[in-house]
Amino acid sequence: MGGLVLVLGFSAFGQKTVVNDAKAKAMLVGRHRFSLQWVSWDYFGTATVTLKGGVLYLKGEQKQRGGTDFVRIDGRIVEINAKNFVFDGTVTTQVSHINGGAPCERSGQMTFKITGSRRYWRLAEMNNPCEAVTDYVDIFFR
Repeated sequence: MGGLVLVLGFSAFGQKTVVNDAKAKAMLVGRHRFSLQWVSWDYFGTATVTLKGGVLYLKGEQKQRGGTDFVRIDGRIVEINAKNFVFDGTVTTQVSHINGGAPCERSGQMTFKITGSRRYWRLAEMNNPCEAVTDYVDIFFR
């Protein structure tokens, strides 16, 4: 007897976001100012956290005014804690004077942290993987 057997696995993208701190979750959901210091400290982009089926998704962009530099973020939040959250997705940067002006992509799990009295979450993995520079990718509190 021939046939096709389909086995459905439970992928990471189907798992609900682990919420270890309800207050931190409430702070995350919604629209936020979003920035990479190389793009601009004066003109912020927007990052939005949405909740769908128990999963928090994060998507955002900041574009340089009058230029081609940008930072983009897209993925899901795996875990939320009081002072940090774990993101699984992609952060892409393009800066004219870094990596020959070509896009640079980070993929996988990354952590955004609140340190000290700062009013934003900063990407903990600050070393740019395409060139020896430090990137400040920030998502600001509302």
